[in-house]
Amino acid sequence: MANENRLWGEERIANELLLKLGIRLSPRTVRKYMPKRPPGQPRGDQRWSTFLKNHAAAILACDFFVAVTATFRMLYVFVVIEHGMRRLAHLNVTAHPSSDWTLQQLREVVAVTDNHQYLIHDRDAIFAKHLDSSIKALGLAVLRSPFASPKANAICERVIGTIRRECLDWMIPMSEAHLRSILRRWANHYNTGRPHSALGPGVPDPPGGSARVQFAIPTSIGGRRARARQIGVGRLASRVLARADAGERVAGVEKPTD
Repeated sequence: MANENRLWGEERIANELLLKLGIRLSPRTVRKYMPKRPPGQPRGDQRWSTFLKNHAAAILACDFFVAVTATFRMLYVFVVIEHGMRRLAHLNVTAHPSSDWTLQQLREVVAVTDNHQYLIHDRDAIFAKHLDSSIKALGLAVLRSPFASPKANAICERVIGTIRRECLDWMIPMSEAHLRSILRRWANHYNTGRPHSALGPGVPDPPGGSARVQFAIPTSIGGRRARARQIGVGRLASRVLARADAGERVAGVEKPTD
């Protein structure tokens, strides 16, 4: 059964034996007799990380986290991020989260960005069945992460950690409106001014007229040497222009005039 159905795991084979042949076996017993994959040979199915890389431009991920005000009031922050560009697509605050409120936030995201096909969220009770049905009606396929598996939604979990380390650990919100204002200002910085190493480095939404230079991360010795030469040439040019601006004549470079 394992050889003829490469995508079946031990649980699927155990269920097939139980339902169709009436043979009850533990998945561990099935695993013991399954053929071993030779070292270095890829799996027959697609890994979760491979799927995320292949469809990054079409994936949205969302999650909640908790923030506490100066008066010890607990507020819930809802975050939506685009996998491909690492852009914060939406961010809002509420004291009483509900399925209807969450659905409205996702509708606002889909209304602005219509080039996504998948939405990743965890199995929190707030993501009810009718919410998933409404999301599918908006044209998004829902991908629910497994129980107690934050790594399955790692990009969203990481941006939540970034929000805490770079913003909320340095400011204490006074109220819900104050927290919303703080986070929206920080989200604008995150999208337009904060460099992201995953982009090369780059900025998700660079401001108009700004220089956006992206360098490929060198992986070979030759690539690292070429990168070093590129940096060295840039530093040399900066020194020459600085000396020319000071009034010195350097290698035919005259002082700039207005």
